[in-house]
Amino acid sequence: MHKAVRAIIMAAGKGERMHPLTEKVPKPLIRVNGRRMIDSVIEGLRANGILEIYIVVGHLKEQFEELKILYPGVELIENPYYETCNNISSLYAVRDHLEDCMILDGDQIIYDPSILAPEFERSGYNAVWTDEETTEWLMTVENGIVTGCSRTGGSRGWQLYSISRWSAEDGAKLKKHLELEFDVKKNRQIYWDDVAMFCHPEEYTLGIRPMRAEDIIEIDSLEELIAADPTYADI
Repeated sequence: MHKAVRAIIMAAGKGERMHPLTEKVPKPLIRVNGRRMIDSVIEGLRANGILEIYIVVGHLKEQFEELKILYPGVELIENPYYETCNNISSLYAVRDHLEDCMILDGDQIIYDPSILAPEFERSGYNAVWTDEETTEWLMTVENGIVTGCSRTGGSRGWQLYSISRWSAEDGAKLKKHLELEFDVKKNRQIYWDDVAMFCHPEEYTLGIRPMRAEDIIEIDSLEELIAADPTYADI
């Protein structure tokens, strides 16, 4: 059994699908029903004993400084490439902290902190089974092991969510592969999740951590924000 002892929160992006709000406020700091999204993530981690937390920042990075005061153990790491590269650049910026690590997005709301439990058997992602059609990444799992993933979705599979855990061994491999893709191949317009899932799948034996859809909300657009908090309907 492995255990995550640190966490990385991805929070560098510009959140363009949530304009005009994100022109002045970073997406993870937007309040949903009175609470900032990133607070639910940090507090969920801390409730599970994970206090070593690295937040990768870029867009409006100065607004995250308050978090270091509110939550001892939080450190900000700047992604200098966030304006020109996809989020592979954010994980590249924090690649020295990937061993025994949990990686999460900052623009989601955690309703059940138990989904951030640090113990895990295999590196891999939190996932929700869906019978319905989805356009989200959908994993095929056999005997607890991920055997495939569709970027374009589908139905009757395990929908990938942006919570993942990485053992010391797999974290070290992930660092090596990030450097290969980002530095050597200049492959800078992919998601960081592509590195293990599609670029080097033969190097990893990934599992999943099942959860319920109601345990979490990922908010990717202004429309999804309004659905979660109707007070934004007049923006």
